[in-house]
Order: sequence, then structure tokens, then C-alpha cells
Amino acid sequence: MSSSSESSKAKKRRREAEIEDDGGGNTENFSLEDCLTFNDTLAALHMMRAQFPTIDKVSIQPFILQSQLYSSLKDRTEVDRELECLKREKVVRVFKLNTGQDDHAIMFLDDYLKQIDRLISRFEEGMKRGKEIFLWFKTHVIDCKLEPSIGHQELNRQLIDPNVYWFAIPSIGSVLKGISQGRKELISLLKRTKYKEMMMTSLQKKRLRFSSLDMRFHIRDLIGSGYLQTVQSPTGLLVQLSKD
Repeated sequence: MSSSSESSKAKKRRREAEIEDDGGGNTENFSLEDCLTFNDTLAALHMMRAQFPTIDKVSIQPFILQSQLYSSLKDRTEVDRELECLKREKVVRVFKLNTGQDDHAIMFLDDYLKQIDRLISRFEEGMKRGKEIFLWFKTHVIDCKLEPSIGHQELNRQLIDPNVYWFAIPSIGSVLKGISQGRKELISLLKRTKYKEMMMTSLQKKRLRFSSLDMRFHIRDLIGSGYLQTVQSPTGLLVQLSKD
């Protein structure tokens, strides 16, 4: 069978076999076409981007937490592999967050560039030097540095290594606070119920007091990070606190 007549599933299995032959984690043989055509992670990212909540008084482009991808796609190894491919092909960027040890945000590169442009537009005429630095960063650093951190150059210094800086999403500070507070509030809400569970339809209608992000955003995050689980019941989908 020629490649032109192969089914999408067959092509995907063939590509996975090539990766396994390379040792299980090498994405060098993946082309941009493979990334965009056979990538379930990309489809999930587009869906969640479209569902990103509108946040009052905060100008930020949509982002997706890696934990949210894990809640939507069961094969975490495949998610990581496809995400690495998308990162290498400069479709998305991954950012380390300070809300938890394993917390990462994913933003489409086009959205990240728009976010930087917004920041640049705030510089006044007398701040020419600052504007030039960000333009240089956008042109020369982002394009060649694909990992979430960089050496002794830019941006948010992390505490483990004083010579390494994390790339950051401009204007995300208040939203990060909402992620942390929303997690605590949602878990506390379920802990107060009799069986530490609630119907998904009822839970999604609840409003959080301490987060500007919506309930669906937090439910996906906590399911993907293992704090919550879903169970199908005769009356619908239940959301429960994980026992362990």
C-alpha cells in the first residue's frame, strides 16, 4: 500500500513504530505534516483554546495547562511525544509555572507573540531602550530557544539554579493566583459534600469566588493532575475526590 492510500491510523502506527525503533522518545523523524495531521494533542489544544474563559480586567491570550491535556487524552506518553513535536515545529511554546512543581502552561506561538506585542505597545516614547530589548528578544531569542528556560539572559529567574531563567507569559500574574486559589476552593467544595462527589452538570454550574477562571478550567486541571476523578453513574457523570 502506498503512503497516499494509507489510512490515518495506519500512518500514525507507522510513525509510532519509527519512534520506538529510535528508543521511544525521539521526535526527530516527525515532520510538520505529521504533527499537524496525526496529532490528537493539537486537536485538544485547539478545542481548549476556543473554550478559554474571558477574564475581566486581564489582557491575556488563551493558554492550556498540561494537566488539562492529560484529563482529555488518556495516553500521557503520547501527549508528551506529540507536544514535544509541536514545540519543535514552533507551533506552541511551553512555560513552567510557579503554581506547582509540575505545572506547565502551553500557548500557541502566534498567541504568545501577540502577548509580547501588547507589552511592547505599552512602552512610551521615552522608553525606547526597553522597547528595543523586547523586539530583540522576540526576533532573536524566541525563534531559536524552544525550551521553557534559558541561560543567563532572560526572563524570570528560578530558584534552583541562579543562572537559569524561566520564560514567562506577560500579564499572567493575577491569573496564576486564580489557578492556585481555584484549585483549593474546588477541592474544599467537594470535601464538604456527603460523599465527596458531585454530578458534573451541577458542579460546572457552580461559581468560584477566588478565581476568575471558570469551573470547567479547574475541573480539567484537577482531573489531569490526579486530584479528581470521574465515574459514570446511572444518573450521569460524577466528579469525585481521588481517594489517594
